[in-house]
Order: sequence, then structure tokens, then C-alpha cells
Amino acid sequence: MTEKDTIEIRWHGRGGQGAKTACLLLADAAFSSGKYVQGFPEYGPERMGAPITAYNRISDSPCTIHSNIHFPDYVVVVDESLLSSVEVTQGLSPDGAVVVNTSKAPEEIRPLLRGWEGRVCTIDARRISQACLGRYFPNTPMLAAIVQVSRVLEPERFLSDMEASFRHKFATKPQVIQGNLNCLAQAMKEVQGL
Repeated sequence: MTEKDTIEIRWHGRGGQGAKTACLLLADAAFSSGKYVQGFPEYGPERMGAPITAYNRISDSPCTIHSNIHFPDYVVVVDESLLSSVEVTQGLSPDGAVVVNTSKAPEEIRPLLRGWEGRVCTIDARRISQACLGRYFPNTPMLAAIVQVSRVLEPERFLSDMEASFRHKFATKPQVIQGNLNCLAQAMKEVQGL
């Protein structure tokens, strides 16, 4: 496995926001697309609201590295409040991007990123999830946002694979499937900073 054929993504969120779930859903979607994948969380104190980190490796060849990701290609920040306490861009490739859940524009977030000069993308996951799902579930729009920004998966195939995943996951709650699909599609359209 060479670095060129592997995309590494680090997720920063808080317990209960679904960063781990989004990480695992991305791994499932990538696997469905024929990729080799890893998706795993790292916990500190295991409680609601505590900072958590999760990781994805997505490759066209087998992933032989089994460690945390210290030099990611992309970083996803599910909770904007982490920008003041966690150095989310640490080790981030200058050719990559950071994707932040916020109602602010990328240029408003840049000063909070401790000198990061690479690409900054933002998405208002709260507004999108409340409009599409009726509640605040930031992980679904953040999942779509990182696919749109990284292009690690072909968007149409990703949406198709996610529909199949949601139909399986929500087999007993079919009423939530379309809302989640709408959430993904809307988030892919609304990412700023592409």
C-alpha cells in the first residue's frame, strides 16, 4: 500500500453526535464500492459530550497499517466548539481540507484554525438535519460533506449505497429513510469552500 492510493480521514466530535457512526457508515459505503477500508473510533472518557476521535482509511489496495491517523488527508469537525480546545488541523496534509459543521462561511472559520492555510469547507449540518429529519443529527450531513469534499467515493454511487444501507438499518422505521436520503443530498449541495 502506498500513500498515494490511500485516503485517510480523521473525525473530531463529541460523544453522542454520531461521529463514530458516520465514520463506520463511510467505511461501509467505501467497502460497497469495492474499496479496502478501516473505520474505528478512539475514546477518551466515555461519556456524552466528551471529545472523541474516529478514523477512516480508504484504499484501492489492502490497508496494512493499523494505527491512529496522525497525518490525515482530510479532517471532519462535527462540533465547532472543539476548535477552541482541540488542534483539529494537527498533521493535516496541506493538500487536504478541513470540513467544519458551522453556520459560518469558511473565511470566518479560518482564524480559529491556528494558522491552517489549506482548504476550509463548512456545512450547516444543524439546519440541514433539522429541516430534513426534524431533529439535530449532525452525522448524516457531515458524512455527505466529507464525500463531496474528498471525492473518495463517486457521489451517485455513494447515495445509492447509502439508500441500501438505510433500507437495511431502518427496516422497522421506513419513515426515516427518505429524510436521511434528503439530508445527504442537501448536504452535498450546500458544502461551502469546494
